[in-house]
Amino acid sequence: PAPAEAGRAPGPPDGGWGWVVVFGAFISIGFAYAFPKGLAIFFKEIQDFFGTSYSEIAWVSSIMLATTYGAGPISSILVNRYGSRPVVMFGGLLCGVGMISAAFCTSILQLYICVGFITGFGLALNLQPSVIIIGKYFLKRRPIANGLAMAGSPVMLCTLAPLNQLLFDNFGWRGSFLILGAILLNCCVAGALFRPIGAGTAPVKTQVALEGKDALKRKITEDGKEMSSALNTPMENKTEEEGGKDFFEKINQYLDFSLFKHRGFLIYLVGNVLMFLGFFAPIVFLAPYAKHTGIDEYSAAFLLSILAIVDMVARPTTGIVANSKWVRPRIQYFFSFAIAFNGACHLLCPLASSYTGLAVYSSFFGLAFGMVCAMLFETLMDLVGAARFTSAVGLVTIAECCTILLGPPIGGILIDTFGDYKYMFIKCGAVMVLAGTFLFIMNYYNYRMLAKEEKERKTKEEDTKSVRTENEGRKNWNKDSTQDGPELEPLREEGEAVKKEMNGT
Repeated sequence: PAPAEAGRAPGPPDGGWGWVVVFGAFISIGFAYAFPKGLAIFFKEIQDFFGTSYSEIAWVSSIMLATTYGAGPISSILVNRYGSRPVVMFGGLLCGVGMISAAFCTSILQLYICVGFITGFGLALNLQPSVIIIGKYFLKRRPIANGLAMAGSPVMLCTLAPLNQLLFDNFGWRGSFLILGAILLNCCVAGALFRPIGAGTAPVKTQVALEGKDALKRKITEDGKEMSSALNTPMENKTEEEGGKDFFEKINQYLDFSLFKHRGFLIYLVGNVLMFLGFFAPIVFLAPYAKHTGIDEYSAAFLLSILAIVDMVARPTTGIVANSKWVRPRIQYFFSFAIAFNGACHLLCPLASSYTGLAVYSSFFGLAFGMVCAMLFETLMDLVGAARFTSAVGLVTIAECCTILLGPPIGGILIDTFGDYKYMFIKCGAVMVLAGTFLFIMNYYNYRMLAKEEKERKTKEEDTKSVRTENEGRKNWNKDSTQDGPELEPLREEGEAVKKEMNGT
């Protein structure tokens, strides 16, 4: 027979080819996060070309981000079924097709479809598998690996912001979209680096057990049908119930809906849904805000580069800090602080009236943004574990897509209504401070409840152990009392003498 270890997936190697996988994730995650923000360079000109308002043009990035997050469950199901490598390569192909098609659009609605839905769906197929495969390659160094992979977003944003402005000046927005579509095809190369880990099948014993189970199930079904025909009792209702049960079990195999009973997961979900209402809008409107104040196009684009450079340093640094023995046991508090710090930056942004002030704001914004992004998925994995992480990512992103979809358009409506950008920044800052405060309080409650439950579990185990010990002691005492030992010999002889005397009488 084959060895018991045959086909069993090995543990995370925490290195080796894993660093190549981190590089591939660096590219795919970078495009997934930075590309929707980098497109803001073209918004002013596209708005003038189609004659649309701020809120209408903001829907382009908003639909793209919402599709990227909303397609999370589909991406998770495809990863569970086919693995990360083919999913990312197909996603890169979709991104290229979407942007090349957008170059030939003649209306804002067609841009919504090509850039928003097609390219957004391709980015979704890049984001989720890249995050998931890092969890398979790393355990001890996972926060550092996540921080390095997430650094792809600021690096790409730092590159795309001036590149997009250069492309626009030389080729216009249509020619720029053609070139960007070709650049996005590099996601296919990044996906090719995602070599599956533990690609072997299940253990031989498991396979034999499954085959035996299937054979037994077939036999029971056949016997049931024979019995049904003999007794003239129809089994259609039972078969339908079993079919429905198998259908829901198949869905639950790819998406673990029992996570909605997980207290920590629900706290994370509510806090993040609230946070994303003000998370992306400041980046989308940063360059247009600078142009609105009279700053030239290249200087406005350079604000995004400043944000990205600071973000580039902040993400791996945050990963190293989060991996330390002081922070990792309470990483949820660190995550809550980062969100509240992000909101405080937005609340202070209206005070920056000059280019120097906007550059300082961009620096602090980049630091806060990098801290949040570096821990965004690490905190989720800390709560639910690596085994349930794939399903958790899919369920979280589908819930977050609603507020991601509404965030930038609400900001655009505020700008159109008041004719000033400061109300948009105040709204985003207040929402994020509220989300950080909520997460801090609820995580404190969750940590207290977990400690209490652990204490009760230990007490229960000790009580069970003491009862078991007492029962074993009683059994041993009864057993000893019934045994014929040498110390009971005088009493036995005396009893026999009394018996003889009574018989004589």
